[in-house]
Amino acid sequence: MSVNEESISARAPAIEKESYPARGYAWYVVGVLTIAYILAFIDRQILNLLVGPIRRDLHISDTQMSLLMGFSFAVFYTFFGIPLGRLADSKSRRSIIAAGMVLWSLLTAGCGLARTFWHFLLMRMGVGVGEAALSPAAYSLISDYFPKEKRATAISVYSMAYYIGSGLAFLLGGLVVGFASAKGSWSLPIVGAVRQWQLIFFVVGIPGVVLALLMYTVKEPLRKGARMTKAADGRTKVAKVSMREVIGYIKENRAAVLCHNLGFGLLAFSGYGTSAWIPTFLIRRYGWTGAQAGIRYGAIVCILGTIGIVTGGKLADWLAQRGFRDANMRVGVIGALIWIPAGILYPLMPSGNLATAMLVPTIFLTSLPVGLAAAAIQEMMPNAMRGQASALYLFVINLIGLGLGPTAVAIMTDYVFHNDNAVHYSLLAVGTLAHLGAAALLWAGLNPYRRSLDRLKEWTRINASN
Repeated sequence: MSVNEESISARAPAIEKESYPARGYAWYVVGVLTIAYILAFIDRQILNLLVGPIRRDLHISDTQMSLLMGFSFAVFYTFFGIPLGRLADSKSRRSIIAAGMVLWSLLTAGCGLARTFWHFLLMRMGVGVGEAALSPAAYSLISDYFPKEKRATAISVYSMAYYIGSGLAFLLGGLVVGFASAKGSWSLPIVGAVRQWQLIFFVVGIPGVVLALLMYTVKEPLRKGARMTKAADGRTKVAKVSMREVIGYIKENRAAVLCHNLGFGLLAFSGYGTSAWIPTFLIRRYGWTGAQAGIRYGAIVCILGTIGIVTGGKLADWLAQRGFRDANMRVGVIGALIWIPAGILYPLMPSGNLATAMLVPTIFLTSLPVGLAAAAIQEMMPNAMRGQASALYLFVINLIGLGLGPTAVAIMTDYVFHNDNAVHYSLLAVGTLAHLGAAALLWAGLNPYRRSLDRLKEWTRINASN
């Protein structure tokens, strides 16, 4: 940033207004954002249900299929999240999300046109870029629609889209795979003959282009605590914060940021890792069919995951109203520790019915702190840095959780236990170790987190006085 830009930034006053939009409309915004997130999750995960027919028609290997499912999406999702998070700190957040929705929806539909592995790979990369636009901007919007004592609940409601989408995916998985595996074809205008699995990508992708228009029913709220400046046309706009300032601020808060990102990252590591293998565990250990495992597990995830994530937000807000400034981190510690007994027991149950019964508290406790990680970031960072900090957090948890979690369970099964039927021991070991590590890191981060809240007050005071 130039000397002139620095002087303008320093003189720019901070917005101190504490008024928030009407509560009913604020919840409407959360509803729109949640719909977008559910749609994103379906578009992201639908590929995992179509492995058989896609491999058959594109003549690709398991390794190539795994690149389409995980690596190609995750790498572009995480790396593009950083610049898109930076944009969300100064530009129209609703427009960023709407553009992302159109991009990922069109490219999801485009997967149905793929005729080779490389075409498919490029489409999945684009889906990752589009979806990277959503959460940093959504977290920032929600934080400006709700006061801090209600923020954890609001972000948790938005985050429950993960469990709704995941549960619906498992519940409908058997029907989708059965439909898509048929050898017949459909004839569509312009496109011509397509397989059923290709048709599914059109069906789940195209509605997102229309639903993107919903974002323009969302008003851009006033950015609380943001530095403002006068544009050449006389209008007030958000003053940009330089990347140097962002990096410097994160360095000053490095203990809190590291404990937060790695602690919640380990919870994501356990969550993604176990979720990917629990249906296989039910099939291998108890002889269930894929439909049995999908329907039973999907119902638990959809219902208990949703209840758990909202409960976590409510609990954090309740604690915050009673003076616990570190409530978001503290509920993370509580959830990580009380998960352990249920997490140890469910893989060891003698029957599938008992195992799924134990999965009820396990999934509830897994989801308890999910929305709080994002809420904690919004609470400890200045408004002008929230999108970038959220993108950094998403970068870490997606690389640790989505990138490494499922692989860690597989490595334990293949190289430690050397037995496919020992997947239950892998689930037990990976989940327990991850939760112990997460609890230790989040507990160690409580004091640094409180110091970061004090540092934010000082930062806001200095910028207001300037």
